Amino acid sequence: MIDREQVHKVANLARLELTAEEETQFATQLSSILEYVEQLSELETEAVPPTTRAIDVSNITRPDTLQPYGDRDVVLAGAPEQEGDYFRVPQIMGGE
Repeated sequence: MIDREQVHKVANLARLELTAEEETQFATQLSSILEYVEQLSELETEAVPPTTRAIDVSNITRPDTLQPYGDRDVVLAGAPEQEGDYFRVPQIMGGE
């Protein structure tokens, strides 16, 4: 199905340097893959509903609940810089 010339052309477009041996090897491997995909296309899939995953996956999360920390001074003491009752962080957006 895929010959060495086609592999060489695609490798060139992808800026890959392949040896002649690698081109031959990839041509064989890619042809095998395409033959397998061709076999899959013969399956009857009309009655199969479209899915995004083969198995059901659900994300189990817990609800967020506010849990205030009792000693604000201890937390602020660990900060590199503070300003009043807040952490001071470098400005990342805006002007001077």
